[in-house]
Amino acid sequence: MRNVKWRSPDEPVTREAVETVAEELGVKFPLDYIECVMENNGAHVSPELFEVEGKEKIFGTLITYDKDDDEFIVNVFKDYNDTLPEKVIPFACDPGGNLICFDYKENEERPVIVFWNHEGAAEKVVLVNNEGMTEEQAEKTARRNIFYVADSFTAFLNKLRDRED
Repeated sequence: MRNVKWRSPDEPVTREAVETVAEELGVKFPLDYIECVMENNGAHVSPELFEVEGKEKIFGTLITYDKDDDEFIVNVFKDYNDTLPEKVIPFACDPGGNLICFDYKENEERPVIVFWNHEGAAEKVVLVNNEGMTEEQAEKTARRNIFYVADSFTAFLNKLRDRED
C-alpha cells in the first residue's frame, strides 16, 4: 500500500462497533476499510488528492464512528439517503460537501469506491412525486451523480497523491 499518513483521528473504534454500524446500514464493510477506520476514525489523510473523470478531488476526512458527533456515519447516511442511489454507503467526505462511498450495487461482498457529487442531486421522492418519474427512473437519475474511483478501499488509498506527483 502506498505510504499514507493519517492526521487528527478521533478515538479509536472497535471492530464490533464498525460491524454494528455496517449491520444497521444493511451492508458488510470490506476488511481493509474496517482495519483502517479502527485506528483512523474521523482522520484526515495525506496525500489527499485523487482523480475523478480527469478532475482533481480532495479526500477530506473519514466519517466518524463517534455517536455524539453530528458527523456520525449513521447520521450522515440518513442525512443523504434520500438523494444517494440505492446500495451506496458514504465513508468519507470532501471539503465541498461531496461524499466518497462504497457502491454495493454490483457486488455485495466487494463494493467499488465511488465519488458522489452533491451538485444537482435531487431527493428521489421529489423526482417521483413532482417530476412524474418512476422509482426506477429516479434511481437511474440518482446514479448520474456517482462516479467510479477504484475497485477497493486499498486501491483507492493507493491512488491518493500530492500535487507534485
